[in-house]
Amino acid sequence: MTQLSFVQVAGHFGELLQGRLGPKGPLALISLPCAVLTVTAAQRPGRNLVVRGAGLVSPQRARQFLAGIGLQLRAPVQMTADMPIGGGAGSSTAALVALARLAGWQGHPMDLARACLASEGATDPLMFARAERMLWASRQAELLDPMPALPGFEVVGGFFGPAQRTDPADMRFADVSDLLDDWSAAALSGDLGRLATLASVSAGRTLRLRDMACDPITELARQTGALGYVIAHTGAARGLIFAPQTVPEGARGALQAAGFRRVVHFGAGGNET
Repeated sequence: MTQLSFVQVAGHFGELLQGRLGPKGPLALISLPCAVLTVTAAQRPGRNLVVRGAGLVSPQRARQFLAGIGLQLRAPVQMTADMPIGGGAGSSTAALVALARLAGWQGHPMDLARACLASEGATDPLMFARAERMLWASRQAELLDPMPALPGFEVVGGFFGPAQRTDPADMRFADVSDLLDDWSAAALSGDLGRLATLASVSAGRTLRLRDMACDPITELARQTGALGYVIAHTGAARGLIFAPQTVPEGARGALQAAGFRRVVHFGAGGNET
C-alpha cells in the first residue's frame, strides 16, 4: 500500500435526526456532512510515530488503531482540526479516518467504521460518501437503512455553549422512530420545508430532554426566517437551515451576536450521485 503524506477528512455538523428507535431500541442518526470543517493529517520527517496537535488522538491509541487495521506509520504525524473538539462535528472519527488513509487504507468503509468503533466506542459515518443518505447506528457501526437523497439546502451555524465529547454509554435520547417515514416521504418529494421541520423536531426533543429548552437556536430560526434548525445532539454545533440562495444577509451576524463561535456557511444535500 502507498502511504500518503497529507490527508484531509471532512467532518459533519451535528445530525439532522438522532434518537432511539423505540424506547429501548438502538441509537440511530442521519448525519449532516460538512465539507468546510475538516481534520488534516500530515507526515513529518522522523522515524517514529508521534501524533502531535489538536489533542485528537494519542500516540498509543493511534498505534492500536492502525494495528487493528493491519497498517502502520513510521513517521511523526501533525494533526490540525478546523472544528472544536467536543463540538459535535466529528473530530474524533475524522482523525481516525485521516490516520487510516494516511497509512494507505484502501478497504471497505464499513470495515473502517468497525475499527473506529473498536477504538472510540461510537463512530460517525465520516468514512462514507453521502452519509446523509444513511440511517446509521453509531454505537454499533451499522447501516440500519438506506435513506433517500435530500434536496439541496444551505446551513449557517456555529458552536454555542460548552464542548461535550460523546460518551459511548450515553443512551439518553428521545425516540425518533415516528419521524422516519415522514422523513423518507419528504426527501422523496423534495419537500425541504418539511425536512427542516423534522430536523427541528428531533433537535427540540434532545434540547428538552437535556434541559436546554431555552437554547437560542430556536429564537434565531424565527428571527432569520430559517426553515428550521439542526444541532449536534451531543456537542455544541447549532445551525439554521435555508433553501438555496435564500440566506439573509444578517444571519451570520445574528449568530455571532448570540455568542456563537466559529460561524460557518455551507451547502448540503443535492441529488447528484
